[in-house]
Amino acid sequence: MKLAKKYAESIKSYDPSKSYDLGEAVKIVLDTAKAKFDETIELHVRLGVDPRQADQQVRGVLVLPNGTGKQKKVLVIAKGDKADAATAAGADYVGAEETIQRIQSQNWFDFDVMITTPDMMGMVGRIGRILGPKGLMPNPKSGTVTMDVARAVQEVKAGKVEYRLDKTAIIHCPIGKKSFGPDKITENFNALMDAIVKAKPATSKGQYIKSVTVTSTMGPGVKVTYNKG
Repeated sequence: MKLAKKYAESIKSYDPSKSYDLGEAVKIVLDTAKAKFDETIELHVRLGVDPRQADQQVRGVLVLPNGTGKQKKVLVIAKGDKADAATAAGADYVGAEETIQRIQSQNWFDFDVMITTPDMMGMVGRIGRILGPKGLMPNPKSGTVTMDVARAVQEVKAGKVEYRLDKTAIIHCPIGKKSFGPDKITENFNALMDAIVKAKPATSKGQYIKSVTVTSTMGPGVKVTYNKG
């Protein structure tokens, strides 16, 4: 009930039906992030595309200028020199058959991202039905199936995010933590929005960016005025 009270107080501090310029929107979101932990700041973008059409998918990755504020645990499935390179790059776990078996038999998921080399995808594919629902299946489009595992590990550690259209034509993505402050949040917001605009499908007609909302983990959403795209 205490949380609901804080939420109600936050709603009263601004007009939920109004769109604000970016600076003011970020300030409102940071001011209304009243949880006792360092809340994640999230960006939600509704697009004017049809997610059912294969040629209107919007998906990509980028390293946010200021990272996400979350240290992700990385598992690399590789052998030989690639395994050594992954370890040197800071991977939290590196393995091959024995690690796949551990995931399968022990339901072990003490990692946030799985990276693998192309030659290991056959083995990883055997547990695809387990990894898929958890969003952990490596994919070339997200840069998690690659021969350059060292770079992939470094990018994840630096704050790489994947943005992807969901079934309701909305992209949801973290852009930092409350502790970042307005300048870093704004910089991350602009980097992600620029990437989404550049990813506009050639077949998309009409208004591409339908709405933009910024919110914190426990706080209300604030609409942002955004006229590009």
